[in-house]
Amino acid sequence: MTRLAAGLAHRLCTLGLRSPAAAALVLAPPAATHVPTASFVLAAAPLVLAATLVLTPSTGRAQEVRTAGEERSTVRGFVSASLFVDDQFFAPGNGQNALWADLPELRDDRWFLGGDVRNTRLTLDFDGPRVFGNWRARALLEVDFFGGFTGVGAFSDEQPNPRLRLAYADLTNGRTTVRIGQAWSPTFGYIPESLTHIGFPLGWGSGGLIGWRFPGIFLYHDLTPGGAWDAEVQVAAFRGSWSDELFPDDVSAGEATLWPQFEARFGLGRSPQRGTSWEAFIAVHIDHKDLSGPGDDTDFDLDGWAFVGGFRVRPGRFTILANGYVGEAIGQMFAQILQFGDFEGWGAQAQIGYDFARNWSVWAFYGIDDPDDDDADEGLLRLENQIVAAMLRYRVRQYAIGLEWFRAMTDHRLPLLDGERGANGNQFALSVRYDF
Repeated sequence: MTRLAAGLAHRLCTLGLRSPAAAALVLAPPAATHVPTASFVLAAAPLVLAATLVLTPSTGRAQEVRTAGEERSTVRGFVSASLFVDDQFFAPGNGQNALWADLPELRDDRWFLGGDVRNTRLTLDFDGPRVFGNWRARALLEVDFFGGFTGVGAFSDEQPNPRLRLAYADLTNGRTTVRIGQAWSPTFGYIPESLTHIGFPLGWGSGGLIGWRFPGIFLYHDLTPGGAWDAEVQVAAFRGSWSDELFPDDVSAGEATLWPQFEARFGLGRSPQRGTSWEAFIAVHIDHKDLSGPGDDTDFDLDGWAFVGGFRVRPGRFTILANGYVGEAIGQMFAQILQFGDFEGWGAQAQIGYDFARNWSVWAFYGIDDPDDDDADEGLLRLENQIVAAMLRYRVRQYAIGLEWFRAMTDHRLPLLDGERGANGNQFALSVRYDF
């Protein structure tokens, strides 16, 4: 253990940690003579590891970390913060997860101030060893802070809880990847640029962008390795889902059937060294739901389907993006303004950005989600949502800061009053993002 302590001390000195406290941490013997030296060193190891990670000089994004196994681990992510003013309540929340304008619409004393850091994200990439032939193992774990808040009251808002986003393991030979775990469904489109709306992107579930993260098995295959064109096929089968669970981890209608959800996607693009780069995709989704649940053989089923597509092109200083879908009974795919029922509907969105200077850019966005009003008798409550957004962004290396305007215009159905009512809301935000 003396050699281990000396080695840790040498490592800390190499990193520039020469304070008396650091020397005491590694070299000082335990205070009580009956405590074994091994226990002391093991207890100090987490602190030493933390100091090593913090004090290692940063040379850029995605820092590589040594692990106990044969793999290499890369730590990456970003810190995000927004200060905003709203003149209306948004759903499913205010701040960084505003998607549509909620009821009641405010009439007097409308504006209120808020702050949000829940977009902040941590990703761990594991590049594992070769397992057989030219197949290697990889894994990824990703979290953000949209897991609710710690308690209620005066200090709750400043204590957001972590939320698991992605967790999967891969086998890949470079051209073909087999992924098992929780990953994005192939229907998830291209993400609009924003410094405020990252974890809940612009128009997601409320303006043309759909898709969700599910546990399942995913297959990715590159059709043109090393070619001038980039063509890829994705096929996935993953756990069913619906909104009828009475308590956490209950069996939903999507899980009550033995049929998983199925999706397939074809993507095509080009990224020339000079000229215009572009990419596009089409995808299809099907699922089956047993609404009667397990233990009941009543024939009460519901099938869902969707066709999805999108493109992104970068001509010169411009960036142009679009996504769209049409489908039925796909609320679990973050579609149809997050409504669950036998509803048909469609959505579309578009964004254009222009880099008018070396570090400066401007962005404009429009999105719409329009469930079929004829399905009102089936329980449809949000009839239509439109989003308009604009951003002025300054970005230099890993740091970005921007001013954003977000406006949602939502038509609601009031079944008890047999009528409709609109709610419009504005949000102005100052947001920053630092990637590491």
